[in-house]
Amino acid sequence: MLHTIIEKNSYHDSIVLMLLTNHLKEIAGVNNVQVMMGTPANKDIFKTGGLATPELDQATPNDMVVVVDVDDEALIDQVVAESKNYLEEQSHAKEDEGTTERVRTWDKALEVGKDAPLALISIPGVYAAPEIERALDAGKHVFCFSDNVSIEDEARLKKLAHEKGLLLMGPDCGTGVANGIPLAFANRTRRGEIGIVGASGTGIQEVATTIHKLGGGVTNAIGTGGRDLKAAVDGTTLKDGVALLDQDPSVKVIVVISKPPAKEVRDSVMDLLRAAHKPVVVVFMGERPDHHEEGLYQAYTLEETAHLAVDLLNGQQPTAVAEELPVPDVKLAEGQKNIKAYYSGGTLAYEAATMINDTVGLNAESGVDGAILNQDGYEVLDLGDDVYTQGRPHPMIDATVRKQMMTDAGQDPETAVILIDDVLGYGTHDDMAGELAPTIKKVIADAKAQGRELPVVATIVGTDLDIQDYAGQKKTLEEAGTVVCQSNAQAVKVALALIGHPVEEVVKDVEPKKATNVTMPEVPESLRKLLTVDRFVNIGVESFAKAIDENGGRAVQFDWQPIAGGNVELQRALAFLNKVSLETEV
Repeated sequence: MLHTIIEKNSYHDSIVLMLLTNHLKEIAGVNNVQVMMGTPANKDIFKTGGLATPELDQATPNDMVVVVDVDDEALIDQVVAESKNYLEEQSHAKEDEGTTERVRTWDKALEVGKDAPLALISIPGVYAAPEIERALDAGKHVFCFSDNVSIEDEARLKKLAHEKGLLLMGPDCGTGVANGIPLAFANRTRRGEIGIVGASGTGIQEVATTIHKLGGGVTNAIGTGGRDLKAAVDGTTLKDGVALLDQDPSVKVIVVISKPPAKEVRDSVMDLLRAAHKPVVVVFMGERPDHHEEGLYQAYTLEETAHLAVDLLNGQQPTAVAEELPVPDVKLAEGQKNIKAYYSGGTLAYEAATMINDTVGLNAESGVDGAILNQDGYEVLDLGDDVYTQGRPHPMIDATVRKQMMTDAGQDPETAVILIDDVLGYGTHDDMAGELAPTIKKVIADAKAQGRELPVVATIVGTDLDIQDYAGQKKTLEEAGTVVCQSNAQAVKVALALIGHPVEEVVKDVEPKKATNVTMPEVPESLRKLLTVDRFVNIGVESFAKAIDENGGRAVQFDWQPIAGGNVELQRALAFLNKVSLETEV
């Protein structure tokens, strides 16, 4: 039986409510439960998840909504009590940690954070565009974690940022590093002389952590969001980011990471990279380059990207990645032929799908709805895709969906290898290896009982500085029977080797750099301020402020709530009137 609890004017960020949902699911007798704010989009998720009730219509975007399915109504009081206790504990923990300062209005945020050059925005995407514009109008760079912003708004706001001499990172920007300070879902890495401009999340994480393992470091990693190189946006953030790093005296090598760009944007980006005054390493995921140019080196994998960057930093000529793969001595049964891969990182999934497709020769089309590859029994899923996360925590936080898929794959007699990732860093599970280990043991044991060996191969995206303890995560996975690799590319190579399709390394010749008529633009002083930022206004998810504070920065925490009852059109009208009023005063 479904019951609905509405807490009026009780706004909490989405990550806190995801964790609360997980907490409530552990109560004995709770069949299903979901906790979200009462936005129209979230009401649709309640409906999709079979948790729709008539009472939902009464909830506003400022109201916290709990819908719980229980057979015993006596449990309702326990659910309410557990919810309040959990949120109070979270609130007390925040007070004990002592974020620099807390504010509740934009005016106060701009007053207290007047010296903060960057605003980090992580609010529901439907409300993000006006808040991005407000931050830009206040002269602040923006790192926008929020997704579901229209591409039209993204193009318009990035053009506005460029005109103001500012940088809009995102929307849907999952990872960044600003002056050595990790932003959003980022790892702790040493500072260094390699600068990164990349699409958003695990691509930056994989390259930055591999650079760290190779002895290099990254001081600035500029996230662009995944749509920056689409024709409508024209690579605005990437181009400004490259120009900034090219004129940063502390950067010796520039790295550029992107999923396949629009052709016309790719051409203009490559011309800009050829105009750089420093060596550049570029990887367009999905492309398999066959040569380098002088000063412009093109990688196939994220691992190769990191190796090239470190080689160039050390004054060495780039070479193919030399590695001894940890391929286990496994005898597969007849019929075991397929790789099943379940990723929490979208870029890692894309890399795996590309390598499997190219090596096996599947000629597969790009997948949809999180299935990056789904052909002839091969399966590579991005479990962070919206189709898997609607009404559920992200797989970097909650392993429930992944564990079930691993179990199902283990029962398939054609499964030869299971591939997984363990992404460390801020915002992710405290012990994902410990969460996955029992399932890994069961999958391996069940296959053995059926007369099959079933290797599980994993990559850990992280460093020895991460809060989850890299060595401890590796030990836990290995003790469960997992083959742990140094990189995602290495893990995929091991999986392919196990099914008899080893990846052939290609040594690329270095050809003369192609001519370009493009010159690297000068960046304004306002853009240069991003290189030395240590003050931030954090608008939304509070754990992002905690990460800033722990790594030498200071964050003003803006406890944002939607105004005008959550009415988006009314909010836009009020923002327009406020902007006109300010311009009139000036």
